[in-house]
Amino acid sequence: MSVDPIRARRLVVAAALIGLVLRLAFAFGYWVGKPLTHDEREYLALARSLSAGKGFTYDPPREASETPRFGRAPGYPAFLALVGGGRGAFDATPPQVKIAQSVVGAIGVWLVAIVARRAAGPRAAVAAAWGAAMYPPLVWICAYAFSEALFSTAALAAAVLLNGALDRTETPNRSVPASGIAAGIMTGLAMLIRPAMAFFLPVTVVWLIATRRIVLATVLAAGAVMVVGPWTVRNLTVYHRFVPIASEGGVTFWTGNHPLAIGEGDMAANPAIKISEIAFRRSHPGLSQEELEPLYYREALAYIAAHPVWWAGLLLNKVFYTVVPIGPSYALHSPLYRASSIASYLIVLPFGVLGAVMWCRRPHPPESLFPLALSAVIVCILFFPQERFRIPVIDPTLIICAAVWYAHRVNKTL
Repeated sequence: MSVDPIRARRLVVAAALIGLVLRLAFAFGYWVGKPLTHDEREYLALARSLSAGKGFTYDPPREASETPRFGRAPGYPAFLALVGGGRGAFDATPPQVKIAQSVVGAIGVWLVAIVARRAAGPRAAVAAAWGAAMYPPLVWICAYAFSEALFSTAALAAAVLLNGALDRTETPNRSVPASGIAAGIMTGLAMLIRPAMAFFLPVTVVWLIATRRIVLATVLAAGAVMVVGPWTVRNLTVYHRFVPIASEGGVTFWTGNHPLAIGEGDMAANPAIKISEIAFRRSHPGLSQEELEPLYYREALAYIAAHPVWWAGLLLNKVFYTVVPIGPSYALHSPLYRASSIASYLIVLPFGVLGAVMWCRRPHPPESLFPLALSAVIVCILFFPQERFRIPVIDPTLIICAAVWYAHRVNKTL
Protein backbone atom coordinates (compact mmCIF):
# COMPACT_ATOMS: atom_id res chain seq x y z
CA MET A 1 0.00 0.00 0.00
CA SER A 2 1.41 3.35 -1.02
CA VAL A 3 1.84 6.03 1.64
CA ASP A 4 1.39 8.78 -0.93
CA PRO A 5 -1.04 11.27 0.70
CA ILE A 6 -3.08 11.82 -2.47
CA ARG A 7 -3.59 8.11 -3.07
CA ALA A 8 -4.33 7.63 0.62
CA ARG A 9 -7.09 10.25 0.44
CA ARG A 10 -8.61 8.50 -2.56
CA LEU A 11 -8.53 5.17 -0.77
CA VAL A 12 -10.19 6.69 2.29
CA VAL A 13 -12.95 8.18 0.13
CA ALA A 14 -13.37 4.80 -1.57
CA ALA A 15 -13.64 3.13 1.84
CA ALA A 16 -16.32 5.58 2.94
CA LEU A 17 -18.29 4.92 -0.25
CA ILE A 18 -17.96 1.15 0.16
CA GLY A 19 -19.04 1.57 3.77
CA LEU A 20 -22.12 3.43 2.58
CA VAL A 21 -22.92 0.69 0.05
CA LEU A 22 -22.51 -2.07 2.64
CA ARG A 23 -24.74 -0.29 5.13
CA LEU A 24 -27.45 0.26 2.54
CA ALA A 25 -27.12 -3.33 1.32
CA PHE A 26 -27.61 -4.71 4.82
CA ALA A 27 -30.45 -2.31 5.60
CA PHE A 28 -32.42 -2.97 2.42
CA GLY A 29 -31.19 -6.42 1.44
CA TYR A 30 -31.42 -8.22 4.76
CA TRP A 31 -32.87 -6.14 7.61
CA VAL A 32 -36.31 -5.77 6.05
CA GLY A 33 -39.62 -5.95 7.90
CA LYS A 34 -37.96 -6.80 11.22
CA PRO A 35 -40.05 -5.94 14.29
CA LEU A 36 -39.05 -2.94 16.37
CA THR A 37 -37.68 -3.25 19.89
CA HIS A 38 -39.06 -1.29 22.84
CA ASP A 39 -36.32 1.35 22.56
CA GLU A 40 -36.89 1.78 18.83
CA ARG A 41 -40.62 2.27 19.34
CA GLU A 42 -40.00 4.91 21.98
CA TYR A 43 -37.55 6.83 19.81
CA LEU A 44 -39.98 6.80 16.88
CA ALA A 45 -42.91 7.77 19.12
CA LEU A 46 -41.01 10.85 20.28
CA ALA A 47 -40.09 11.64 16.67
CA ARG A 48 -43.80 11.47 15.71
CA SER A 49 -44.65 13.84 18.51
CA LEU A 50 -41.99 16.31 17.39
CA SER A 51 -43.11 16.06 13.76
CA ALA A 52 -46.73 16.68 14.78
CA GLY A 53 -45.78 19.79 16.73
CA LYS A 54 -46.70 18.24 20.10
CA GLY A 55 -43.26 18.72 21.57
CA PHE A 56 -41.02 16.17 23.25
CA THR A 57 -43.78 14.00 24.71
CA TYR A 58 -45.18 10.50 24.44
CA ASP A 59 -48.75 9.73 23.49
CA PRO A 60 -50.99 8.81 26.46
CA PRO A 61 -50.10 5.28 27.62
CA ARG A 62 -52.44 2.36 27.04
CA GLU A 63 -54.61 1.64 30.04
CA ALA A 64 -53.08 -0.76 32.57
CA SER A 65 -49.93 -1.10 30.50
CA GLU A 66 -46.95 -2.58 32.33
CA THR A 67 -44.52 -1.28 29.73
CA PRO A 68 -42.53 1.71 31.03
CA ARG A 69 -41.76 4.78 28.98
CA PHE A 70 -38.29 5.96 29.77
CA GLY A 71 -37.05 9.54 29.80
CA ARG A 72 -34.94 9.97 26.66
CA ALA A 73 -32.36 12.46 25.47
CA PRO A 74 -33.73 14.73 22.73
CA GLY A 75 -31.00 14.50 20.12
CA TYR A 76 -31.84 11.22 18.45
CA PRO A 77 -35.64 11.68 18.30
CA ALA A 78 -34.98 15.13 16.79
CA PHE A 79 -32.73 13.50 14.18
CA LEU A 80 -35.43 10.93 13.38
CA ALA A 81 -38.00 13.68 12.97
CA LEU A 82 -35.62 15.68 10.77
CA VAL A 83 -35.06 12.80 8.34
CA GLY A 84 -38.74 11.82 8.18
CA GLY A 85 -38.89 9.05 10.77
CA GLY A 86 -41.74 10.78 12.57
CA ARG A 87 -44.14 11.11 9.65
CA GLY A 88 -46.19 8.08 10.54
CA ALA A 89 -46.51 4.94 12.65
CA PHE A 90 -43.95 2.35 11.57
CA ASP A 91 -43.69 -1.35 12.40
CA ALA A 92 -40.08 -1.52 11.16
CA THR A 93 -37.21 0.92 10.78
CA PRO A 94 -38.35 3.59 8.28
CA PRO A 95 -36.41 3.45 5.00
CA GLN A 96 -35.48 7.14 5.18
CA VAL A 97 -33.91 6.51 8.59
CA LYS A 98 -31.85 3.64 7.18
CA ILE A 99 -30.58 5.86 4.36
CA ALA A 100 -29.75 8.79 6.66
CA GLN A 101 -27.95 6.59 9.16
CA SER A 102 -25.99 4.85 6.42
CA VAL A 103 -24.73 8.27 5.31
CA VAL A 104 -23.92 9.13 8.92
CA GLY A 105 -22.05 5.82 9.22
CA ALA A 106 -20.02 6.61 6.08
CA ILE A 107 -19.06 9.96 7.61
CA GLY A 108 -17.94 8.01 10.67
CA VAL A 109 -15.60 5.97 8.44
CA TRP A 110 -14.02 9.22 7.25
CA LEU A 111 -13.62 10.47 10.83
CA VAL A 112 -11.96 7.22 11.86
CA ALA A 113 -9.45 7.78 9.05
CA ILE A 114 -8.74 11.33 10.25
CA VAL A 115 -7.97 10.16 13.77
CA ALA A 116 -5.79 7.28 12.51
CA ARG A 117 -3.89 9.57 10.13
CA ARG A 118 -2.96 11.88 13.00
CA ALA A 119 -1.79 8.86 14.97
CA ALA A 120 0.38 7.09 12.41
CA GLY A 121 0.12 8.69 8.97
CA PRO A 122 -1.64 7.90 5.68
CA ARG A 123 -1.10 4.15 5.85
CA ALA A 124 -2.93 3.94 9.18
CA ALA A 125 -5.70 6.19 7.83
CA VAL A 126 -6.37 3.85 4.92
CA ALA A 127 -6.29 0.72 7.08
CA ALA A 128 -8.61 2.25 9.68
CA ALA A 129 -11.04 3.51 7.04
CA TRP A 130 -11.39 0.13 5.38
CA GLY A 131 -11.63 -1.59 8.74
CA ALA A 132 -14.45 0.71 9.85
CA ALA A 133 -16.17 0.47 6.48
CA MET A 134 -16.47 -3.33 6.63
CA TYR A 135 -16.65 -3.94 10.39
CA PRO A 136 -19.96 -5.83 10.78
CA PRO A 137 -21.32 -4.22 13.98
CA LEU A 138 -20.73 -0.74 12.55
CA VAL A 139 -22.44 -1.82 9.33
CA TRP A 140 -25.62 -3.28 10.77
CA ILE A 141 -26.14 -0.75 13.57
CA CYS A 142 -27.19 1.76 10.89
CA ALA A 143 -30.25 -0.35 10.03
CA TYR A 144 -31.80 -0.04 13.49
CA ALA A 145 -33.72 2.90 14.95
CA PHE A 146 -31.10 3.12 17.69
CA SER A 147 -29.05 6.17 18.61
CA GLU A 148 -25.72 4.34 18.35
CA ALA A 149 -24.96 5.13 14.69
CA LEU A 150 -25.56 8.85 15.13
CA PHE A 151 -23.84 8.95 18.50
CA SER A 152 -20.73 7.16 17.24
CA THR A 153 -20.19 9.71 14.48
CA ALA A 154 -20.92 12.66 16.78
CA ALA A 155 -18.52 11.36 19.44
CA LEU A 156 -15.77 10.81 16.86
CA ALA A 157 -16.39 14.31 15.48
CA ALA A 158 -15.92 15.73 18.99
CA ALA A 159 -12.61 13.86 19.27
CA VAL A 160 -11.44 15.13 15.87
CA LEU A 161 -12.32 18.73 16.75
CA LEU A 162 -10.60 18.44 20.10
CA ASN A 163 -7.50 17.07 18.37
CA GLY A 164 -7.52 20.17 16.17
CA ALA A 165 -7.80 22.37 19.26
CA LEU A 166 -4.88 20.50 20.86
CA ASP A 167 -2.77 21.15 17.77
CA ARG A 168 -3.57 24.84 18.01
CA THR A 169 -2.30 24.97 21.60
CA GLU A 170 1.11 24.06 20.20
CA THR A 171 0.98 26.57 17.33
CA PRO A 172 1.64 30.27 17.99
CA ASN A 173 -1.03 32.81 16.98
CA ARG A 174 -3.77 30.20 16.46
CA SER A 175 -7.26 30.63 17.91
CA VAL A 176 -7.53 28.12 20.74
CA PRO A 177 -10.84 29.44 22.17
CA ALA A 178 -12.69 29.16 18.85
CA SER A 179 -11.50 25.62 18.13
CA GLY A 180 -12.06 24.56 21.74
CA ILE A 181 -15.61 25.92 21.75
CA ALA A 182 -16.30 24.04 18.51
CA ALA A 183 -15.14 20.83 20.19
CA GLY A 184 -17.31 21.66 23.21
CA ILE A 185 -20.36 22.30 21.04
CA MET A 186 -19.94 18.95 19.32
CA THR A 187 -19.48 17.32 22.74
CA GLY A 188 -22.72 18.92 23.88
CA LEU A 189 -24.55 17.68 20.79
CA ALA A 190 -23.25 14.15 21.42
CA MET A 191 -24.45 14.44 25.03
CA LEU A 192 -27.94 15.31 23.81
CA ILE A 193 -27.87 12.19 21.63
CA ARG A 194 -26.63 9.90 24.40
CA PRO A 195 -26.19 11.22 27.95
CA ALA A 196 -23.34 8.74 28.44
CA MET A 197 -21.17 11.28 26.59
CA ALA A 198 -21.44 13.43 29.72
CA PHE A 199 -18.67 11.31 31.25
CA PHE A 200 -16.33 12.39 28.45
CA LEU A 201 -16.48 16.01 29.59
CA PRO A 202 -15.13 15.68 33.17
CA VAL A 203 -12.59 13.05 32.15
CA THR A 204 -11.28 15.33 29.41
CA VAL A 205 -11.38 18.50 31.51
CA VAL A 206 -9.40 16.84 34.31
CA TRP A 207 -6.86 15.55 31.79
CA LEU A 208 -6.51 18.96 30.12
CA ILE A 209 -6.01 20.70 33.46
CA ALA A 210 -3.46 18.06 34.50
CA THR A 211 -1.53 18.73 31.27
CA ARG A 212 -1.72 22.52 31.82
CA ARG A 213 -4.22 23.26 29.07
CA ILE A 214 -6.51 25.20 31.36
CA VAL A 215 -7.81 27.61 28.69
CA LEU A 216 -8.79 24.73 26.42
CA ALA A 217 -10.46 22.90 29.31
CA THR A 218 -12.49 26.01 30.11
CA VAL A 219 -13.70 26.70 26.58
CA LEU A 220 -14.45 23.02 25.98
CA ALA A 221 -16.71 22.95 29.03
CA ALA A 222 -18.25 26.29 28.04
CA GLY A 223 -19.10 25.02 24.56
CA ALA A 224 -20.80 21.92 25.97
CA VAL A 225 -22.79 23.96 28.49
CA MET A 226 -23.91 26.32 25.71
CA VAL A 227 -25.60 23.38 23.99
CA VAL A 228 -26.88 21.35 26.95
CA GLY A 229 -27.77 24.27 29.24
CA PRO A 230 -30.98 25.35 27.45
CA TRP A 231 -32.30 21.79 27.50
CA THR A 232 -31.54 21.52 31.23
CA VAL A 233 -33.47 24.76 31.83
CA ARG A 234 -36.35 23.34 29.79
CA ASN A 235 -36.37 20.20 31.93
CA LEU A 236 -36.38 22.28 35.11
CA THR A 237 -39.37 24.21 33.80
CA VAL A 238 -41.30 21.15 32.63
CA TYR A 239 -40.49 18.65 35.39
CA HIS A 240 -39.84 21.08 38.28
CA ARG A 241 -36.70 19.19 39.17
CA PHE A 242 -33.06 19.09 38.04
CA VAL A 243 -32.74 16.72 35.08
CA PRO A 244 -29.55 17.66 33.17
CA ILE A 245 -30.43 15.75 29.98
CA ALA A 246 -32.72 12.75 30.50
CA SER A 247 -34.08 10.66 33.34
CA GLU A 248 -33.03 7.32 31.84
CA GLY A 249 -29.86 7.29 33.96
CA GLY A 250 -31.68 6.36 37.16
CA VAL A 251 -33.28 3.17 35.93
CA THR A 252 -30.11 2.23 34.01
CA PHE A 253 -27.97 2.61 37.14
CA TRP A 254 -30.55 0.69 39.17
CA THR A 255 -30.58 -2.12 36.58
CA GLY A 256 -26.80 -2.42 36.45
CA ASN A 257 -26.40 -2.44 40.25
CA HIS A 258 -29.43 -4.52 41.19
CA PRO A 259 -28.99 -7.39 43.67
CA LEU A 260 -29.85 -9.79 40.82
CA ALA A 261 -27.39 -8.20 38.37
CA ILE A 262 -24.61 -10.41 37.05
CA GLY A 263 -22.64 -7.54 35.46
CA GLU A 264 -23.92 -7.56 31.86
CA GLY A 265 -27.09 -6.78 29.96
CA ASP A 266 -30.23 -4.71 30.40
CA MET A 267 -33.67 -5.79 31.63
CA ALA A 268 -34.45 -7.54 28.35
CA ALA A 269 -31.47 -9.83 28.96
CA ASN A 270 -32.23 -10.23 32.68
CA PRO A 271 -35.97 -11.05 33.05
CA ALA A 272 -35.78 -11.30 36.85
CA ILE A 273 -34.66 -7.67 37.06
CA LYS A 274 -37.49 -6.73 34.70
CA ILE A 275 -40.00 -8.28 37.09
CA SER A 276 -38.39 -6.41 39.98
CA GLU A 277 -38.60 -3.14 38.04
CA ILE A 278 -42.34 -3.61 37.45
CA ALA A 279 -42.76 -4.17 41.19
CA PHE A 280 -40.71 -1.03 41.88
CA ARG A 281 -42.99 1.11 39.72
CA ARG A 282 -46.09 -0.46 41.26
CA SER A 283 -44.80 0.53 44.69
CA HIS A 284 -44.65 4.16 43.52
CA PRO A 285 -47.90 4.56 41.57
CA GLY A 286 -48.58 7.70 39.61
CA LEU A 287 -44.98 8.91 39.48
CA SER A 288 -43.41 9.98 36.19
CA GLN A 289 -40.04 8.71 35.04
CA GLU A 290 -38.50 12.03 36.09
CA GLU A 291 -39.99 11.64 39.57
CA LEU A 292 -38.83 8.05 39.78
CA GLU A 293 -35.24 8.77 38.73
CA PRO A 294 -33.92 9.87 42.17
CA LEU A 295 -35.74 6.94 43.77
CA TYR A 296 -33.93 4.49 41.48
CA TYR A 297 -30.60 6.05 42.43
CA ARG A 298 -31.52 6.13 46.12
CA GLU A 299 -32.44 2.44 46.28
CA ALA A 300 -29.39 1.31 44.28
CA LEU A 301 -26.95 3.44 46.30
CA ALA A 302 -28.48 2.26 49.58
CA TYR A 303 -27.96 -1.38 48.58
CA ILE A 304 -24.41 -0.67 47.45
CA ALA A 305 -23.62 1.04 50.76
CA ALA A 306 -25.00 -1.94 52.66
CA HIS A 307 -23.12 -4.52 50.53
CA PRO A 308 -19.76 -2.99 49.50
CA VAL A 309 -17.97 -6.33 49.08
CA TRP A 310 -20.72 -7.62 46.81
CA TRP A 311 -20.54 -4.42 44.77
CA ALA A 312 -16.77 -4.71 44.39
CA GLY A 313 -17.26 -8.18 42.94
CA LEU A 314 -19.98 -6.89 40.63
CA LEU A 315 -17.62 -4.19 39.34
CA LEU A 316 -15.03 -6.85 38.55
CA ASN A 317 -17.70 -8.76 36.61
CA LYS A 318 -18.50 -5.60 34.66
CA VAL A 319 -14.83 -5.12 33.81
CA PHE A 320 -14.71 -8.70 32.55
CA TYR A 321 -17.86 -8.36 30.43
CA THR A 322 -16.69 -5.02 29.06
CA VAL A 323 -13.71 -6.78 27.51
CA VAL A 324 -15.05 -10.29 26.89
CA PRO A 325 -18.02 -10.46 24.48
CA ILE A 326 -20.21 -12.93 26.32
CA GLY A 327 -23.24 -12.49 28.53
CA PRO A 328 -27.03 -12.65 28.40
CA SER A 329 -27.43 -9.69 26.03
CA TYR A 330 -25.57 -11.56 23.28
CA ALA A 331 -27.86 -14.58 23.72
CA LEU A 332 -30.85 -12.46 22.66
CA HIS A 333 -29.64 -12.46 19.04
CA SER A 334 -29.62 -15.16 16.39
CA PRO A 335 -26.62 -17.54 16.22
CA LEU A 336 -25.45 -15.91 12.96
CA TYR A 337 -25.58 -12.41 14.44
CA ARG A 338 -23.89 -13.55 17.62
CA ALA A 339 -21.09 -15.36 15.80
CA SER A 340 -20.45 -12.43 13.45
CA SER A 341 -20.43 -9.89 16.27
CA ILE A 342 -18.14 -11.86 18.57
CA ALA A 343 -15.75 -12.89 15.78
CA SER A 344 -15.43 -9.32 14.50
CA TYR A 345 -14.65 -7.98 17.95
CA LEU A 346 -12.19 -10.72 18.90
CA ILE A 347 -10.26 -10.28 15.64
CA VAL A 348 -9.79 -6.57 16.24
CA LEU A 349 -9.22 -6.70 20.01
CA PRO A 350 -5.62 -8.05 20.24
CA PHE A 351 -4.31 -5.82 17.45
CA GLY A 352 -6.12 -2.86 18.97
CA VAL A 353 -4.43 -3.45 22.31
CA LEU A 354 -1.00 -3.74 20.63
CA GLY A 355 -1.67 -0.59 18.66
CA ALA A 356 -2.71 1.34 21.77
CA VAL A 357 0.64 0.52 23.37
CA MET A 358 2.52 1.71 20.27
CA TRP A 359 0.28 4.77 20.06
CA CYS A 360 1.41 6.04 23.45
CA ARG A 361 5.00 6.15 22.19
CA ARG A 362 4.26 8.38 19.21
CA PRO A 363 5.13 12.09 19.40
CA HIS A 364 1.65 13.39 18.47
CA PRO A 365 -0.98 10.80 19.34
CA PRO A 366 -4.65 11.78 18.81
CA GLU A 367 -4.95 12.19 22.54
CA SER A 368 -8.65 12.99 22.71
CA LEU A 369 -9.63 9.46 21.66
CA PHE A 370 -8.17 8.07 24.89
CA PRO A 371 -10.48 10.01 27.27
CA LEU A 372 -13.36 9.23 24.91
CA ALA A 373 -12.67 5.49 25.15
CA LEU A 374 -12.04 5.75 28.91
CA SER A 375 -15.38 7.49 29.42
CA ALA A 376 -17.12 4.68 27.52
CA VAL A 377 -15.45 2.09 29.77
CA ILE A 378 -16.46 4.06 32.88
CA VAL A 379 -20.08 4.04 31.72
CA CYS A 380 -19.97 0.26 31.24
CA ILE A 381 -18.52 -0.26 34.72
CA LEU A 382 -20.77 2.16 36.62
CA PHE A 383 -23.96 1.14 34.79
CA PHE A 384 -23.58 -2.10 32.84
CA PRO A 385 -21.83 -3.32 29.69
CA GLN A 386 -23.63 -4.66 26.66
CA GLU A 387 -22.91 -4.74 22.95
CA ARG A 388 -24.87 -1.58 22.12
CA PHE A 389 -22.85 0.39 24.69
CA ARG A 390 -19.58 -0.97 23.27
CA ILE A 391 -20.07 -0.49 19.54
CA PRO A 392 -20.21 3.34 19.19
CA VAL A 393 -16.88 4.24 20.84
CA ILE A 394 -14.90 1.22 22.00
CA ASP A 395 -15.03 -0.64 18.68
CA PRO A 396 -13.91 2.34 16.52
CA THR A 397 -11.14 2.97 19.04
CA LEU A 398 -9.91 -0.61 18.65
CA ILE A 399 -10.08 -0.31 14.85
CA ILE A 400 -7.98 2.86 14.92
CA CYS A 401 -5.46 1.33 17.32
CA ALA A 402 -5.24 -1.81 15.15
CA ALA A 403 -4.51 0.42 12.17
CA VAL A 404 -1.72 2.09 14.15
CA TRP A 405 -0.26 -1.34 14.87
CA TYR A 406 -0.53 -2.29 11.19
CA ALA A 407 1.17 0.90 10.00
CA HIS A 408 3.95 0.44 12.53
CA ARG A 409 4.58 -3.17 11.46
CA VAL A 410 4.60 -2.33 7.74
CA ASN A 411 6.87 0.67 8.23
CA LYS A 412 9.35 -1.56 10.08
CA THR A 413 9.53 -4.01 7.19
CA LEU A 414 10.08 -1.36 4.49
